[in-house]
Amino acid sequence: MAVVIETTLGDITVDLFLKERPKACQNFLKLCKLKYYNFNLFHTVSRGFIAQTGDPTGSRSGGESIFGVLEGPLKRFFVAESNPRIKHTIMGLVSFVGNEDNMIGSQFFFTLADELTYLDGKHCVFGQVTEGLDVLELINEAICDSDDRPYQDIRITHTVVLDDPLPDLERMVVPSRSPSPSAERLQGGRIAPDEEIDETKGKNINEINEIIAEREAKARANILEMVGDLPDADMAPPENVLFVCKLNPVTTDDDLEIIFSRFGKIKSCEVIRDHKSGDSLQYAFIEFAEQKSCEDAYFKMDNVLIDDRRIHVDFSQSVSKYKWMGKGRGVQHVEEKVNKKRYIENKKRKSRSVSFSPERRIKKSSHSYKSNERKRDKEYSRESESSRRYRSRSREKKSSHHSKSKKSHDKERRRSRSPYKSNHRYESSKRDRYDKRRDK
Repeated sequence: MAVVIETTLGDITVDLFLKERPKACQNFLKLCKLKYYNFNLFHTVSRGFIAQTGDPTGSRSGGESIFGVLEGPLKRFFVAESNPRIKHTIMGLVSFVGNEDNMIGSQFFFTLADELTYLDGKHCVFGQVTEGLDVLELINEAICDSDDRPYQDIRITHTVVLDDPLPDLERMVVPSRSPSPSAERLQGGRIAPDEEIDETKGKNINEINEIIAEREAKARANILEMVGDLPDADMAPPENVLFVCKLNPVTTDDDLEIIFSRFGKIKSCEVIRDHKSGDSLQYAFIEFAEQKSCEDAYFKMDNVLIDDRRIHVDFSQSVSKYKWMGKGRGVQHVEEKVNKKRYIENKKRKSRSVSFSPERRIKKSSHSYKSNERKRDKEYSRESESSRRYRSRSREKKSSHHSKSKKSHDKERRRSRSPYKSNHRYESSKRDRYDKRRDK
């Protein structure tokens, strides 16, 4: 069983789970047959989540089931089927919106992402999109406000039931044609789907040029983000940093700090210099503690004479002191990171015990070996000649004794292991006994 839902962005074909959800499918089919969903607004579009519709008033709180339409407001809702269980696991599933008591009416939604299983149990899945997933992608990309309501209307224009095997309910009158939209159906909209949006309407040339310049700046920022020159395209330069240029090469950091300190406390003042020669590049950045001090200096110090040069002052457009930490993690000031790194290094340096390099360790070990050798030579020279002779004799005795004992031990072992030893003894004893008998 299938239904085609025609929208202002394209057509969506839905296959219904008639065997698993007979009552929910009956409710949807009969409401589509009565053209109940015609001109309904997609009043909620949460990107990567759901696109919800089915409320004729567009207020998110209206709508009633087919039983409420035919029999009155007492049957506005009915209990949804929960068996067998169907989970919200893929994009393009169609579910009736349920409340805490598992009651459903006419409002339904399309899933715009996979694995939305936390919707299971409360909302009743009754169908799946088989054609028109590209339309769901367009709905997913709609520009919405903070309340997930699209700025430009997305509406259901018409519903076509391709096959309805269920009999019509009592007192149900199917219209012969699609009815014209009523004032109730069209309320709650903002910008009509077919209305062209002209941002330049009612604006003068200067305002139009500002809009164009802002778009171009946004496009350039996106390009810089893609090539890696900007951490984030939406990153704005600091509002408390002043850019000073056209400086005299002899002007130093201290000079500028003294001159600009009358506007407020200065956190840092740096004249940018060539990293090889150290010569001034004739521009500087001055960071104030407060934004108001920076604004006062901007209005009063432009075109002022410093060291026989008229300087130019502007707000800084540099974001070099900022580093993007990743999506959802914000921006970190580079100086804070450097100071933290220095603190950790100093702490490690203090707690680190004295250690030697491998070359020094080798040198140290060889030095200790040589010193021990010298010590042994000195002790050996102190011994008398007789003691040395005595020690050598004792060594010789021990070695000779050890060799003799070892030889005898080996000989005994060989004897004990000889296979003829026991037989030889037996034969000799037998011969002796024979000789004794003969003599007698």
